[in-house]
Amino acid sequence: MTEPIVHPTAIIDDGAVVGSATHIWHHVHVRAGARIGAECVLGKGVYVDTGVVIGNRCKIQNHVSVYAGVSLEDDVFVGPNATFTNDLFPRADAVSWEIVPTLVRRGASIGANATVVCGHEIGEHAMVAAGAVVTHDVTDHELVAGNPARRRGWVCDCGRVASRDVDRPGDLRCTRCAES
Repeated sequence: MTEPIVHPTAIIDDGAVVGSATHIWHHVHVRAGARIGAECVLGKGVYVDTGVVIGNRCKIQNHVSVYAGVSLEDDVFVGPNATFTNDLFPRADAVSWEIVPTLVRRGASIGANATVVCGHEIGEHAMVAAGAVVTHDVTDHELVAGNPARRRGWVCDCGRVASRDVDRPGDLRCTRCAES
């Protein structure tokens, strides 16, 4: 088992679990109760809140905050400065508030500066474009973009566009993968 690589400026609270061969870079903070899988990469300035579960082989780019209530399955990519929310009715003076869960399924990708509003599921191998604002569930292999995010097509397992059709096609392989 390969030990995680943790930059000296990172803070890993007691009670956090970090999987083997995971790389944690500059100024990352992982809170107690968080679980990070094996072979992940957490870029500069990433914050992982208490109770968060991150699967194996996830890549979370610089300056992403993964708040309580968010779960990432295996092989998820989160681009720089992407944002997850966890409260539908945020108020600074709230005495109590409810964490609303968000689930990002295996192999999904979330582009740079995208915002995922809590309470939604991002499907397997789905693609959320850079800058998109997700306000509803995203189905498996769906490509969404815009504010609010709307369907723009379907992506292959490799992430390339397989179809721009509104309805999901039967074959979700892009031309490159179909030829190989």
